Amino acid sequence: MSQIDGLPPLREVIATHGIAAKKSLGQNFLLDLNLTARIARSAGSLPDCDILEIGPGPGGLTRGLLAEGARRVMAIEKDSRCIAALDEISAAYPGRLHVINGDALEVDPLAHLTPPIRVAANLPYNIGTELLVRWLTPPAWPPFWESLTLMFQREVAQRIVAEPGSKAYGRLAILAQWRSDPHIVLDLPPEAFTPPPKVSSAVVHLTALPKPRFEADAQTLSTVVAAAFNQRRKMLRSALKSLSPEIEDVLLSAGIKPTERAEQVPLEGFCALARAVDAAKA
Repeated sequence: MSQIDGLPPLREVIATHGIAAKKSLGQNFLLDLNLTARIARSAGSLPDCDILEIGPGPGGLTRGLLAEGARRVMAIEKDSRCIAALDEISAAYPGRLHVINGDALEVDPLAHLTPPIRVAANLPYNIGTELLVRWLTPPAWPPFWESLTLMFQREVAQRIVAEPGSKAYGRLAILAQWRSDPHIVLDLPPEAFTPPPKVSSAVVHLTALPKPRFEADAQTLSTVVAAAFNQRRKMLRSALKSLSPEIEDVLLSAGIKPTERAEQVPLEGFCALARAVDAAKA
């Protein structure tokens, strides 16, 4: 791909600009442009979309997204050392890359994006889960994004797609699967990165559903799920007793045995329980 876009290899870019990965920023750079191109293609058809990218670093995925035809990429990068390298990419793709030097947890990207919008990012490990939860829990649904194509530690990726009965099944699976369709699309070993992390990684693609799979109040569902999995070894009648003095009756009305544990309850069951909790309050 370095021949396609006329830009130098990423190792050369890093050396030129002195961009050694910083552990404090959760940086592990993916330097193989063939891999970044695969991730970009995993994001779907790009020519008619604006792309939000978080933590582009030296710009490997950025180049992949632009080379795959993204209408426009808005990249938020906290590390000021990377800005000069990203400016070089911007010059190679005039008018198609906008870079903000800032913290993704604090910057509102919507002022700079035009729908339809997709998010694609090799997320810094230290903020990846927090950003995902924010994107899955906006005040209104559907969200600003059509899809998310995100790199995580493989353990986190497995939690996103986990099924009931597994150890990985928990709050993240419920949040992701209630309002989106998540799939792991690519696994990456530690040696694919510089420096190699201690864990394997995976890319998850989440497609936003037009409406949640099952009816439930978002805040009630979040409260119920958090209470259930915070004490996941306990039976639900114990784990959820703070939600209602009649929690056993509430569970039974939702079709759930009070002696079950959180990991045994499917998404549909948790949504039914959220509705039952609200009905009991009413």
